Amino acid sequence: MKMNCRPFAVLLTAATVIAAPDIAAAQPAAPQEAAANADAAKRADASYRRGLRLYSDGKYVEAESELQSAWELNPTFDVAYNLGNTKYQLKKHKEAAQYLSHALRRWPLMKAAAKLKPTAEKRLAESRAQVGAVTVKVSVAGAEVVVDGKAVGKAPLEGEVFVEAGEHRVEARLEGYAPASQTVKVAKGGTAEVALALAKSEAHEAMPVAKAVDGGSAPGAATGAPVAEMPPALPAEPGPEPQKRSWVPVIALGAASVVGLGVGIGTTVASNAASDEAHKQSAAIIQGRGQCVKPESAWVGPCEQVRSDATRADTLGNVARVAFIASGAFAIAAATYVLWPKAKRSESAVALPVVHSDGAGIAVMGAW
Repeated sequence: MKMNCRPFAVLLTAATVIAAPDIAAAQPAAPQEAAANADAAKRADASYRRGLRLYSDGKYVEAESELQSAWELNPTFDVAYNLGNTKYQLKKHKEAAQYLSHALRRWPLMKAAAKLKPTAEKRLAESRAQVGAVTVKVSVAGAEVVVDGKAVGKAPLEGEVFVEAGEHRVEARLEGYAPASQTVKVAKGGTAEVALALAKSEAHEAMPVAKAVDGGSAPGAATGAPVAEMPPALPAEPGPEPQKRSWVPVIALGAASVVGLGVGIGTTVASNAASDEAHKQSAAIIQGRGQCVKPESAWVGPCEQVRSDATRADTLGNVARVAFIASGAFAIAAATYVLWPKAKRSESAVALPVVHSDGAGIAVMGAW
């Protein structure tokens, strides 16, 4: 069983670009980043498909390696689901529980995925019964959480951390704070709760500032130590008055991004459905001891249907990929318009999204 949702990676990449704090400075690197992300997505998709074929053939060790590579390049819910299933088949219950729980937390609300969800829930429950779990709460967000010397994420953690039954050491670390740790014992199928409170380290406490009182000298001067004179503060130059910015382009680009996202999701669902049909038909042909290289007359029709479904799945997948890229490009254009500093009256600049079958970007046109 599989879910082919590779286009979601492009949307995530676009969201990452939008969240950059200095979007104007980041623009020159966008084409290189987009190319790197597209290459990673292609390699992840290739590993993902190889992993599914190996899983279908019962070669779980080889499938695990391919799906692990896909996860490292593009950690989406469908990769987590299939990697969790593979770990389950290999009886690696701790890892199976971790990946299956991750997939279930991000399970999409689409009919094509609904029929797979019970399998994920059942296998998570079976794996969960074989291991323990730790829930970790840290008083300061952003602290690195470490279990038995291995980093498992940053606070606040999403979901549980699955561990083998026994004793485990949980730590929280953050620069500027003294580390906090706790050792807990977890039973098979049980859960241990850990709460770690971080306190600021002494080295990062604020230093006291010496002040003169009632016209007296500062403490340094009382002992004869020279006191450095601070230069007078200069008044800040007044900045230009902010100009009103029209929100019409932002609304238009946002609407276009939403439409692209909707088209991408719809065509992804259709592509998955066609792919599933091709997979089922192919399996039926193999079980019936047929083949499609030089099919017998009884298998000509089913083989043609397999080819038709596979072609349709690929076509819809490409449409979905372009739609997601366009959605991300429109979103980037909207963010660029909002965050880019206002140009002087003697200057004019327009940022437009550029979308084609191989990717997308932003074209900036103007005169300076």
